[in-house]
Amino acid sequence: MDYKNQTIVTEFILAGLTESSELKSILFVLFFIIYSLTVLENTALIALISCDAQLYTPMYVFLRQLSVIDICYSSSVTIRMLMDFVSVKSSISVPGCSLQMLSYAGFGGSECFLLAAMSYDRYVAICHPLTYLQIINRKTVIILLILSYIGGFSNGLVQTSFSFFHLDFCENSQAIHHFYCDVIALIEISCGDTRLNEMVLFSLVGFIELSSLFVILISYFCIIIAVLRIHSSKGRKKAFSTCASHLTVVTLFYGTIIFMYLRPSSAYSPEQDKVIAVFYTVIIPFLNPLIYSLRNREVKNSAKKFGISIEPK
Repeated sequence: MDYKNQTIVTEFILAGLTESSELKSILFVLFFIIYSLTVLENTALIALISCDAQLYTPMYVFLRQLSVIDICYSSSVTIRMLMDFVSVKSSISVPGCSLQMLSYAGFGGSECFLLAAMSYDRYVAICHPLTYLQIINRKTVIILLILSYIGGFSNGLVQTSFSFFHLDFCENSQAIHHFYCDVIALIEISCGDTRLNEMVLFSLVGFIELSSLFVILISYFCIIIAVLRIHSSKGRKKAFSTCASHLTVVTLFYGTIIFMYLRPSSAYSPEQDKVIAVFYTVIIPFLNPLIYSLRNREVKNSAKKFGISIEPK
């Protein structure tokens, strides 16, 4: 009889970012500060948008949800990483590992779809300004948000299910060469056939990435054509400025995710992947509210109303 691995393995050992105790202390302080600022910045942006009626437009409703996702996405990985920096044994139970995977894959996928929805919002705002509020109305916004979360967590459920119900883990394959339960790292330590998991991962992430990226590229292609038709340079600059923050966030997020997941398994490098993973799970959620705040005049003006200055010094 073929017994599944779950009857043997009850926990995994996370390798973490480093084995040096001195470096762990330094990284704990560094990432604790970054994570605290991430939560503070995104919470402040959520509060600002919620409190100022002038910011209650579709674009800022999407931005508020992006901040919610960034807090949850970063928390799903960073809190565990901080705990492991001060723990003697960096172990995580199988249920804990599956919950972490579901969380980060779910919120990560949701962010992909939300960024695509935000690009569609910018397309309608620039290409169809007279009918913008008729097209991007409250009902449309709610539908796009619900679809983003459904798409993201469907991704998380499929990845988690295939990882914990199809992969085989033996007693000598409990060490995950990562600082969180990443699907690629689990595939690497599996002692069974992983071809189906690799195919599912590549297909699923490929579909999410490429479909949402396709919407973004088409939206910006239409935006560029529309902007080039504007005769005044001031008008073109204003139109592009409304998209600059979103384009920066998209480039950072999609660039790292594509490099991480859409590549041959032969190119897998645990240490390299740890650095990339830190960037898109810790650094990007920290940078997103800064990018939108420092480059957005309406957010700056709203902050001034509450006595907050976010102008760079």
